[in-house]
Amino acid sequence: MTLPLTDLIVFLIYITGIVLFGASFYFRSRSSDAFTSGGGNIPSWVVGMSIFATFVSSISFLALPGNAYQTNWNGFVFSLSIPIAVFFAVKYFVPLYRSINSVSAYSYLEKRFGPWARIYASACYLLTQLARMGSILYLLALPMNALFGWDIRIIIIVTGALVMFYSMMGGIQAVVWTDAIQGLVLISGAVACVLVLLFSMPVGPAQTFAIASEYDKFSLGSFSFDFSASTFWVILIYGLFINLQNYGIDQNYVQRYMTTKTEKEAKFSTWMGGILYVPVSLLFFLIGTALFAYYKVHPELLPAELSSIDMADRVFPYFIVNGLPVGVTGLLIAAIFAAGMSTISTSLNSTATIILTDYYQKYADNISEKSSMMVLYVSSLVIGALGIMAALAMTQVKSALDAWWALSSIFSGGMLGLFLLGVISRKTRSVDAAIGAVVGVLLICWVSLSPTYFTDGVWVQFRSPLHTNLAIVVGTIGIFVVGFCLGRFIHRQKESPKKKMSKP
Repeated sequence: MTLPLTDLIVFLIYITGIVLFGASFYFRSRSSDAFTSGGGNIPSWVVGMSIFATFVSSISFLALPGNAYQTNWNGFVFSLSIPIAVFFAVKYFVPLYRSINSVSAYSYLEKRFGPWARIYASACYLLTQLARMGSILYLLALPMNALFGWDIRIIIIVTGALVMFYSMMGGIQAVVWTDAIQGLVLISGAVACVLVLLFSMPVGPAQTFAIASEYDKFSLGSFSFDFSASTFWVILIYGLFINLQNYGIDQNYVQRYMTTKTEKEAKFSTWMGGILYVPVSLLFFLIGTALFAYYKVHPELLPAELSSIDMADRVFPYFIVNGLPVGVTGLLIAAIFAAGMSTISTSLNSTATIILTDYYQKYADNISEKSSMMVLYVSSLVIGALGIMAALAMTQVKSALDAWWALSSIFSGGMLGLFLLGVISRKTRSVDAAIGAVVGVLLICWVSLSPTYFTDGVWVQFRSPLHTNLAIVVGTIGIFVVGFCLGRFIHRQKESPKKKMSKP
């Protein structure tokens, strides 16, 4: 298919402008401090837009409409948990990180439990970011594949290389400022798409809502307490835990708390980035529902190969290419790239920062500013290449959203439980936390993997009855409960005889 000249110009101007704008920060990011924290001088509203844009990504822009098209608004329950998570992050986590004054989210764990805890958490984080970048790059390639017919693998490689270029050149300042622009572009694109879909219906916008209601597309899921299915409660609980992890201990967000001048500005940025996502994610679900209604009225406009429910992720890209007016298509493609590029650049910068602070600066000798910058550059390059490989592997999955949720639960490794244990339970020792972490990881593997591998024979009775999204919940609770009980009761019992003997 040939893209209209107007759309091509809109898209190319955007991509070229973002890459050059991001790369221009090279002249302001010549030190490791500027590369990782921007010198703590970035405006709070820019940081807030960056947090929002990082959270959105192409996972939201394409997978959420695909999810709503395929099923209903059950996934929107995830968004409803965000304000609660942001409240706890602003009240407890932001002050904590500002007080220890470390750009690494995991330095606190070393202070509390020792080096092993920091290495464990940072390694889990690196794995999570690889899965995230893979999902995003894959979803980013779908509309370009529908538009030009180019091989998805080539699109993934080229896109990844472009983002790697400007994020390596400009550091966190390039990431945050380009995120702010990309956040505005993706909101504009989502609003434009909703308006086009609603007013393309033969009877008007009300027809969309009538058809959606008829097919129960606005349902938030079953309210039953069946924790083996994707019910309202399962998604809400999963959302609470994963968003507490995002805003509380994720390096992507913690690093931004350190880029503002004051703690007050950091709190404002966190609220802004979190709350803005809720109505915007509602727009994404509305797009998916409107697409369902649109193709119910115009079934002849949807190719037969996309009629299968397994192809839901590809319906929105197809509509962008074939159903939008000239000019709007270019805007939507630019918006999807904005969503994906912002998150990928963030992941590259944050993972490079973790490798520098949690590994190189801790264990290397003769550390210099030049060697630190070299580590940041090489780390960005290697992680970017691995992210591209993960994206190529992602082309084999049916639902990118389900794959991302499953992988994030597994790779997160119950890090939230370890943080909560350190903050809440002062009597928990390093060995108690280590035992808790082992138990938590085993529980995560059981919930995540047993439904796939324990399918027949004697192993069926050991299969987890829980939905796989609850892996992070079970892992977090397991780490906290085991570590807390060991510190509170076992430690006390060992100390009590000594106390009795010391009495006269």
